[in-house]
Amino acid sequence: MAKTIMAVGGHIGDMELTAGGVLATAALNGAKIITVALTGGERGNPPGMSVADYRKQKIEEAEAFAKMLGGEAIVFEYCDGELPVNDDVAFKLCDLIRLHKPDVLITHWKNSMHKDHIAAHDITLKAQFYAGLKSIERELPGHYAQGPYYAENWEDSADFTPYVYAPVSEEGFKLWEKAISLHWFVTGSTSFKYKEYYAALKRTRGLFARRDYAEAFQIEDYKKYQIIDLAK
Repeated sequence: MAKTIMAVGGHIGDMELTAGGVLATAALNGAKIITVALTGGERGNPPGMSVADYRKQKIEEAEAFAKMLGGEAIVFEYCDGELPVNDDVAFKLCDLIRLHKPDVLITHWKNSMHKDHIAAHDITLKAQFYAGLKSIERELPGHYAQGPYYAENWEDSADFTPYVYAPVSEEGFKLWEKAISLHWFVTGSTSFKYKEYYAALKRTRGLFARRDYAEAFQIEDYKKYQIIDLAK
């Protein structure tokens, strides 16, 4: 199990939902978990609550989720729906990668109905490159993180094909269920039954992986190769 995992989402709650089972399982196995939300996701505010107040609530929810996993939640200052794709954002994430030295990066698949998800994908790839290139001089020395692994998300489903199946332990699933319930949109939103869908998806992917629970990820095509000596 990786010692440190950094999961980068377009909004608070994205990575907690889609990769939360793996994050919880890894945390129970001693890993350090860092969630990074590039926006607050605050424009899905509940009836009667302002966007500004919901942003504060969502940051508290992100921190509470991370605390249950013994990890850390980081939220960038960008507004929901207005995440820019530029070097300023990429270098900010680059510096976090160099600071926390994750073994593994997780983020969104490249295709999505949400522009912030697409932006998060592009920014994470840039940040991974900048962080790993030691000749780029920043405050901290270079660090290369494996991945990114692209989490399965119904909103990012176009051309997504599960390639990597990561087991989620029974204890990890139970921890995820408790921690994800801290997010209002997961339990209070009437637009989509988020918790029920992702709980069922973890069970479905577990069946493919010959486990009780699992989460599926995609990777870059150029990384999909194996070296097998069939002559031996």
